[in-house]
Amino acid sequence: MVSTIQQIQAQLASLSPAAQTTPGSGAAFADALSGATATSGTVETSKTASTDGALIDGGGVTGDEVVAAAKQYVGVPYVFGGESSSGMDCSGLVQKTFSDLGISVPRLVHEQQTVGQKVDSLKDAKPGDLIVLNGGDHIAIYAGDDTVIHAPYEGRTVSVQKAWFTDKDIVTIRRIVPATGDATAAASTGGVAVSTTANLAALSAMLGQGTSSSLSGSDTSLSSLLSTLGVSGSSSTAQQLLAARASITGAAG
Repeated sequence: MVSTIQQIQAQLASLSPAAQTTPGSGAAFADALSGATATSGTVETSKTASTDGALIDGGGVTGDEVVAAAKQYVGVPYVFGGESSSGMDCSGLVQKTFSDLGISVPRLVHEQQTVGQKVDSLKDAKPGDLIVLNGGDHIAIYAGDDTVIHAPYEGRTVSVQKAWFTDKDIVTIRRIVPATGDATAAASTGGVAVSTTANLAALSAMLGQGTSSSLSGSDTSLSSLLSTLGVSGSSSTAQQLLAARASITGAAG
């Protein structure tokens, strides 16, 4: 991961401030980044979700980061059995999201509903929690503010949606990682902060939904993420990030 970030920063430094590119899919960028880090061997799935009621702690991953990682796949079409940006189902989204953050969870809903810590009711749910519905046939990621991120069904795409259910419709709610915590804590693999992956994922999602003219340092969320990555939040920097993402995506393809 360290070498990958350095490569990105080097690309940013070499790009013209006036570079213009058309934003693409945040998921495509995430896949390119995932491929680059996987081949380098610097980021691996290092933690496995527990079935004994324990949370995964000490790795720096929080529920907020789970939500940020899941949002990068908004717009990906539903494909039964899918688990990539070309198509995914509900449990595929859950598995891919946690895998992006270095956490291994089972593939199927009936397995996913047994991991982590049980949450008593919807009012106690926190961002990043898993909500199992439809008698155990569907799973969604709670995003806070009475919303979830999920892959609904054939013909739909991964989306953020207002909760349409109540406690009586819920099979179980599971918490895999702490709702909040030290987002900069180092991961066990190489001492690299896992949160960096989530920040890059959130940034790629922002760039995938915006345009070069609408991204600027005045945007608080973008400015915060750029600061985390150690770059300026100027308009030209946003344009450089767009160009860097396009370059990385093209190289990975």
